[in-house]
Amino acid sequence: MKARAEVAPVTWRQLRNETAEAIADPVQARWLLEEASGLDGARLLRELDSQAPPAAVARLESFVRRRLAGEPLQHVLGHWGFRSLDVVVDSRVLVPRPETEVVVSLALSQLDRLSALHTGPELLAVDLGTGSGVIALSLVVERHAVRVIATDRDPAALEVAAVNLSRVGCAPAARVRFCEGDWYEALSPELAGQIALIVANPPYLAGHEWADLDSTVREFDPIGALVAGPSGLEAIETIVAGAPAWLARNGALIVEIAPDQATRVLEIARESGFSAMRVEEDLAGRERVLVAER
Repeated sequence: MKARAEVAPVTWRQLRNETAEAIADPVQARWLLEEASGLDGARLLRELDSQAPPAAVARLESFVRRRLAGEPLQHVLGHWGFRSLDVVVDSRVLVPRPETEVVVSLALSQLDRLSALHTGPELLAVDLGTGSGVIALSLVVERHAVRVIATDRDPAALEVAAVNLSRVGCAPAARVRFCEGDWYEALSPELAGQIALIVANPPYLAGHEWADLDSTVREFDPIGALVAGPSGLEAIETIVAGAPAWLARNGALIVEIAPDQATRVLEIARESGFSAMRVEEDLAGRERVLVAER
């Protein structure tokens, strides 16, 4: 897509076609066009033959340059959809993946189970390593009788999560509290034995796997949110082994894992004292999420 002289008029239709050709993806071209124009899909269709303002043209050209340089679409747009949320994303946090939507679905099912057993007004859930905050925010948006403590050791990630918290509305936002710290170290000791649900999407890649990732991941996603250590199990072991001391009676632990870790993760859960455990599949049929109940 060539930069234009400021005086040259151009329609949204021309820009759509040129953008699709430049990035070889008509769907992404439409998303970039909507973001640059500030128009939603339906209105943009009605305005396709209208002249695009020079400022919007310049903005679109910037988007295309960034995309062609390898920057992820989500970063170029500056936000991304996750379940019912629209969240801010940038290089400080992972872009939310579809696999994590399965984590949220399983967490919501556990909250429903626990609500039937709970006599108090609210359940307490903890989202360890919250990143952009999508798990914690989904829980409070989709269930009213839960409050969530969301932790992260990275203050930059918590800054992003706080921005996303401001986008969900006052009532759900009032039921979320952020705490800085490494896994359970972020929690007050008085919470031991009081937590109904612990959920986490921790780093689970081994160090040697980093070099094999797509460049859009290696160059733009934070390595600490993806790589756990030499084995890839370091964070998972800490979370699973520590969970029984924090969970209330009948409480549950939900952790996203790599498919090739399923057998070992079940062993870790058993060794940690869980009596009921299973690994659920993601949308592609891969073993993806540990669900362990006390």
